[in-house]
Amino acid sequence: MATQDLFDDSDGGLTRPLADRMRPRNLDEFMGQSHIVAEGKPLRMAIESDRLHSMIFWGPPGTGKTTLARLIAGHSGAQFITLSAVLAGVKDIRAAVEQARRTKQADGRSTVLFIDEVHRFNKSQQDAFLPHVEDGTVVFIGATTENPSFELNNALLSRARTYVLKSLGSDELESIIERALNDSERGLVGRELSGASRRLIAEASDGDARRGLNLLEIAADLSAEKEISTAAVKEVVSGNLRRFDKGGEAFYDQISALHKSIRGSAPDAALYWFCRMVDGGCDPLYIARRVVRMASEDIGNADPRGLALALSAWETQERLGSPEGELAIAQAVLYLACAPKSNAVYTAFKAAMKDVRASGSHDVPIHLRNAPTKLMKELGYGHEYRYAHDEANAYAAGERYFPDDLPDRRYYQPVDRGLEIKIKEKLKRLEELDRKARN
Repeated sequence: MATQDLFDDSDGGLTRPLADRMRPRNLDEFMGQSHIVAEGKPLRMAIESDRLHSMIFWGPPGTGKTTLARLIAGHSGAQFITLSAVLAGVKDIRAAVEQARRTKQADGRSTVLFIDEVHRFNKSQQDAFLPHVEDGTVVFIGATTENPSFELNNALLSRARTYVLKSLGSDELESIIERALNDSERGLVGRELSGASRRLIAEASDGDARRGLNLLEIAADLSAEKEISTAAVKEVVSGNLRRFDKGGEAFYDQISALHKSIRGSAPDAALYWFCRMVDGGCDPLYIARRVVRMASEDIGNADPRGLALALSAWETQERLGSPEGELAIAQAVLYLACAPKSNAVYTAFKAAMKDVRASGSHDVPIHLRNAPTKLMKELGYGHEYRYAHDEANAYAAGERYFPDDLPDRRYYQPVDRGLEIKIKEKLKRLEELDRKARN
């Protein structure tokens, strides 16, 4: 367990990383998140009126979750105890609660228990501090990069208000960098940075203030002169990957954006999300597999070539790897986005599966059964089956293929786009032939 006083500078301060030294000391220095901390916003009002309540900060890295928790504790004069869910266990939680209880008895001060990466706590660990949140022993603040709805117990969610933090914009990041260059106590005072280099670092930071300050500090270390060189900045930002969590919220958000862009016939947006995922380190084979799914789900028989092209792209990635395979997947992505759309196959499949699961195990009609043995033939298997190729237009009008005790169903409803226009017309003609044959 770690108990931290706010902004302890006992080491002289400047030995700590720049990102840590430049943590905002009050709400006026806090950058971003105006939707929750601007004047008149609920969290700002709660802080200023000392109405502490348990809360969860959900947002990407480097958006101020830990800093905001510290500021809340500092403003109210509360003891601040921080635990990392990666390292702490139930024993650490109990020790923190006991320390909070002693502090309350000694001087009446409240305790803010801050748990970083709270989504990594299992159910029993979350349950361990829940009673102490309820009785007011601690004010719980949790930080997470993952969707709390999926990662936290309902009991905990119901007792804490969730605040969503957003990635910082380039202008906000530039302001943070500028402040670090001008702060004579904690920053890099005396160093200079061109506007173009400042913008380059801000863009490479990808909404993450901590990343931006780390890049600035490294570039400053690489530059012997007073001015931080453009060459040093380019060196530290080269190969800098955009944010992409291979198993988390960002992962599923981005694949969802790719899928919906293809479905929405937006080729440029689809290509953007594909490139974002590849640039972030996503396995191209995973994307290729999902693109195959999109070809069936959203294009289907409106353009069957889409599925073939998606499979070819998958095979190209497997055989050639990158970058040739990625280019083939990009080709498939663009083709599918531009293709006529139909979810008729997807809808029909779901409807048929639902019917099968609900209607029981109907017998195969006698006339549709195979009859490879004499006994089966004697039992009538295959009797009166009409071989379609012997019929006019190779179609046995009026024949039934569903189980005898199951009424005819219509699952597949072709749309008026692409090849399905012709499929729909053909099915309509065959339906008319059936109607005439059965009358």
